[in-house]
Amino acid sequence: MIAASPGTGERPCWSAPRRGLMPRTLDGQITMEKTPSYFVTQEAPRRIHGMSPDTKLIVVVRNPVTRAISDYAQTLSKTPGLPSFRALAFRHGLGPVDTAWSAVRIGLYAQHLDNWLRYFPLSHFLFVSGERLVSDPAGEVGRVQDFLGLKRVVTDKHFYFNATKGFPCLKKAQGSGRPRCLGKSKGRPHPRVPEAVVQRLQAFYRPFNRKFYQMTGQDFGWD
Repeated sequence: MIAASPGTGERPCWSAPRRGLMPRTLDGQITMEKTPSYFVTQEAPRRIHGMSPDTKLIVVVRNPVTRAISDYAQTLSKTPGLPSFRALAFRHGLGPVDTAWSAVRIGLYAQHLDNWLRYFPLSHFLFVSGERLVSDPAGEVGRVQDFLGLKRVVTDKHFYFNATKGFPCLKKAQGSGRPRCLGKSKGRPHPRVPEAVVQRLQAFYRPFNRKFYQMTGQDFGWD
């Protein structure tokens, strides 16, 4: 999640300890802070609203099943002895989905958004498709620039697709300088997950996804 706040001449922040870590923001400038866990942290909406109720919020979401497997792959790279994805995602084999596991719980987007809408109107949010951010980065970044009231400076000429990583990379429009690609932790191969497990998770998330589509007015095409 990315939080963007208009300039106030002060050091905007989301909690007191971070104030000193952020540069001063002048009138006409936008301060941005990116912490993915904000969206799923119960206390974050109240704290951010208390800091600045005018804050704009950008939330990047992707298919929650793919997101959970990606989360598992990242954890597995740091903890090789981790139980299988199936063992963590379900109780008792293919029993009930274990929503206590963070990799599963994070994908319940509708529930998390409910918490945020207690403090911010829907107009303060931009929901970016993680899938379209890969297939059409210029289009999604263009939406971000529009949402923030910025001129569309970053366009399709700033991107090229890196087939090795499976993600677009950013380059300077003039072709000078080295392109910037996502770090080595991005684009790692996902572990093989049985199709039965994927289908069970898809069925589990379906009602939550549809509620999220209704809440945001966007169909992300995950079903």
